[in-house]
Amino acid sequence: MNDVRRPIKAALLQVHSLAGLALALLWAVVGITGATMAFEDEIEASLNSHVMRVDASATRRLTPDELIARLQSAGDFGRPSAVTMASDPSAATRIRFARSEGGARPSSVYVDPYDGHLLGSPRGEDFFAAVRKLHRWLLLPGDGNGIGRKITGSAAVCLIVMLITGPVLRWPYRARSVKMWLKPNLGLRGRGLHRSLHAVIGTWVLPVYLVMTLTGLWYSFEWYKAGANWLLARPQAADAAMQPKPPRGAAAAAGKGEAKIEAKAEAKPLAFDRVWTTFLQQENNDYGRVLLTLPAGAGTAVRVRSWPRDSSLESVRDEFRIDAVTGRVISSDRYADKTFGERVLAGVLDIHRGAILGWPGKLAFMLAAAMMPLFAVTGLLLYLSRRRHRRLARQPMGHLVPGE
Repeated sequence: MNDVRRPIKAALLQVHSLAGLALALLWAVVGITGATMAFEDEIEASLNSHVMRVDASATRRLTPDELIARLQSAGDFGRPSAVTMASDPSAATRIRFARSEGGARPSSVYVDPYDGHLLGSPRGEDFFAAVRKLHRWLLLPGDGNGIGRKITGSAAVCLIVMLITGPVLRWPYRARSVKMWLKPNLGLRGRGLHRSLHAVIGTWVLPVYLVMTLTGLWYSFEWYKAGANWLLARPQAADAAMQPKPPRGAAAAAGKGEAKIEAKAEAKPLAFDRVWTTFLQQENNDYGRVLLTLPAGAGTAVRVRSWPRDSSLESVRDEFRIDAVTGRVISSDRYADKTFGERVLAGVLDIHRGAILGWPGKLAFMLAAAMMPLFAVTGLLLYLSRRRHRRLARQPMGHLVPGE
């Protein structure tokens, strides 16, 4: 039986080693950047408490368009593209801006929701934006539409191969021994220590890496997203998820009236207030935080995402598309109406970063991601020591030539 296993393990070792050598640096970059973003929200909140909080007041808070008008009277900040508002009376309003003609996006700003005066731009925003682009697209041209997205996705597929071959290669003689699987032998030195750290810590983080990889593929390949939607979502929900812009059937329902609306939109920039009024009616003024985003291209459908007061998860939200000109609700997607599978799909990002388990989960996923360079280093050392061992083992053969 051992004779049968030996060539299989030798082949798996070659696959494991070559894939690891080729992609170790890429995986290390993705791991470090992912760990850096694990507590992004908490870090930004700590750095920017002076601009994110205001003194609560009984005064009426301004509407989105009123805030934008007062901000623009203070200077030229660019064309507003999104507004984030909160029900908390001490929370500032955040305004984001569209990209300039050169492709650069101005920094967002916080404004006082009561009088609209500028509080300042958040610290760390540009840093985390760069880290996110490096994590997802390796800073390559095209961002989500470029080659970087496919490279990181292909690397994720290869990492799944590593996660499968790793336990097979280290399968111990005492397979039922928990100590053998989970306790590194720190008394070893050199190659033995490297192998123990590589194998045992790899066993610790394997479930986390598997979750990270399977959820990360969601952002890399449309076929993967389509398959997940087909498997977990109802047919109508899957169709809506794969074709969010425009909403399914919206163009046919609107008919010629839609063309008139677009003509009006071209004559006058889209505004938020009509959308804001419709949203408050939809949610009965019961929300914790809401993000209103203007369409990037042609059209009048404003995307509205609403999070409840008692949740810190990105996935627990209601989503609407509301016409900015008429105030008509084009589509409504409420979290309470989702099936279990659809909630899993909505929570891909929270699962990917461990937030679904609260801050302990985020900490565990951060530490696991930060360990990725360890496998790059120990894997390289093991490969070099293995080559050196083979070379030394072959040297005495030269002295067995007859006559020497």
